[in-house]
Amino acid sequence: MLYLKLIWFLNLFSGSTSFPLPGTRKDNDVPLFTPRNTRSSRTLRGPRRRLLTGALALAVAAGVLSGCAPQGPENVRFYLSKPEAIPYFRELVKTYNAEQNKIHVTLDTAANLQAGFLRGNPPDLGLLNYNMEMSRFMERGALSDLGDMPEASRILPDVQKLVDQYATYQGRTSVLPYSVMAASVIYNKQIFAEQGIAIPQTWEEFQAACEKLTAAGITPIYGTFKDPWTVAQGWFDYAVGGMVNVADFYAGLNKEGTDVGAHSAVSFQKTLLEPTQRMQQIAQKYTNKDAAAKGYGDGNLAFAQGKAAMYFQGPWALGEIAKTAPDLQLGTFPLPMTDNPQDLKVRVNIDLAAWIPEASKHQKAAREFLSYLFQPSVIDDYNAKFLGYGTTTDAAPVTDPRIVGMREYYDRAAFYQGASKAIPLTIPTENYVQGIVLGADPKSTLATLDADWARLALRR
Repeated sequence: MLYLKLIWFLNLFSGSTSFPLPGTRKDNDVPLFTPRNTRSSRTLRGPRRRLLTGALALAVAAGVLSGCAPQGPENVRFYLSKPEAIPYFRELVKTYNAEQNKIHVTLDTAANLQAGFLRGNPPDLGLLNYNMEMSRFMERGALSDLGDMPEASRILPDVQKLVDQYATYQGRTSVLPYSVMAASVIYNKQIFAEQGIAIPQTWEEFQAACEKLTAAGITPIYGTFKDPWTVAQGWFDYAVGGMVNVADFYAGLNKEGTDVGAHSAVSFQKTLLEPTQRMQQIAQKYTNKDAAAKGYGDGNLAFAQGKAAMYFQGPWALGEIAKTAPDLQLGTFPLPMTDNPQDLKVRVNIDLAAWIPEASKHQKAAREFLSYLFQPSVIDDYNAKFLGYGTTTDAAPVTDPRIVGMREYYDRAAFYQGASKAIPLTIPTENYVQGIVLGADPKSTLATLDADWARLALRR
């Protein structure tokens, strides 16, 4: 069309009387422009004509070029769910955008995932905690297959299995773990050294250590029972994971379905009774007297002040403790729940995992940014700063002395996902286990949990 307009203009100014403006004349139309037989209608000649013709040609050529020019970088919306990591990834995104002009990444920290998926407008790339709730998008086929990407082949097989424990879809590899948080007992190295206590390897040794600390007037464990999640994450998960194969337990529950209860082969009240009884025992005997009134923030401050020898929290608490006592010498060890050291394991959760929705209109660009995120220099830097464990075969080893005590267990996959995280949020598990540490009967509470599970299975 641009070429036709150029011809029309040239004919017009050269005196042509029969070439209509493209798109304005039908076959039986008369010419729209019929120059009169006057001086003003004479054909332009000489330099003036050549000048005008050249100007018109340049103008049309510029229009053609502008029509073919690129529309700018492709936009990718990148969703992140970890609040404390937002400043880190904001700077990372700025760096990426500055290094190339092909893709522009926008960091999104406020999206409503459920609404986005329902409306067919989810983020183009997500990097967030992976748990049972997130797995629902996976099992419904809402996440694309990343199995053909080189990054998928670098994921440690035992770490990828953590994803599959929640859900899979048609053999797809839809979620790539980015960071794993390993959690266990945090202990004050100075107190242990002063009291001559070695890291306990068995349930008997752990109790003996608590008794020795109590005799010395030291609170063995600082409890924060006011916040239910701290009980579920530390006390319940550590106790259950130290005695029970968590993945096998939930696989058995799923097989039982609506039959879960007192007479089923697998149930909460049968399989988890002993771990929860031991949890209740140490919670009532070896914690601060005001544990029921203390929350997470209280625990971080008190532990930083040396008011207890141990703390059942994850690595996220270490940064908070360091704000008060940056030089405090801390370490970690798995909670021994049996008298066999071979049973020692650490609790893990997939801190961040990457996925790309099927509904994304920018999958190729999102994949390119995902590859950038998984570069060893980028992923290793994140894990070092946030005390995470690497998920890839070429990951840098953990060196921070506060969490290095868990490395031998992580390296040989002696880990489990928290039992509390495998239960749908519609069941108030955190409140149940909070009740147990505060004195509720473990067996009846677990029977209630069985009934809740059976009702949920029936609705499904």
